[in-house]
Amino acid sequence: MIRAFILTLLFAAPAAANPIADVICDDTPRMKTKLERQLRAEKQSIGLRGPEQVVEVWTDERGDWTMVITYASGKSCIVAMGEAWTDLPRKDPA
Repeated sequence: MIRAFILTLLFAAPAAANPIADVICDDTPRMKTKLERQLRAEKQSIGLRGPEQVVEVWTDERGDWTMVITYASGKSCIVAMGEAWTDLPRKDPA
């Protein structure tokens, strides 16, 4: 709950913007800077969602995570957040 309040303050959009509570969007370079500097997060993983969308998971050292969709248009949006991110060991295919 506190993290959501902090994010609201960090990523507050101008009053003219569309007030969608669960999605926070910004230009990709600015979003990256905010994730790295203000949330102290690092990009953990990345995958294609389509020809013009990339899904990224950012994590911090406490295990808080942020899922971001980056669009070819140059905009990125936070679409989900949580805590207790854990990397699972890869299974041996043999």
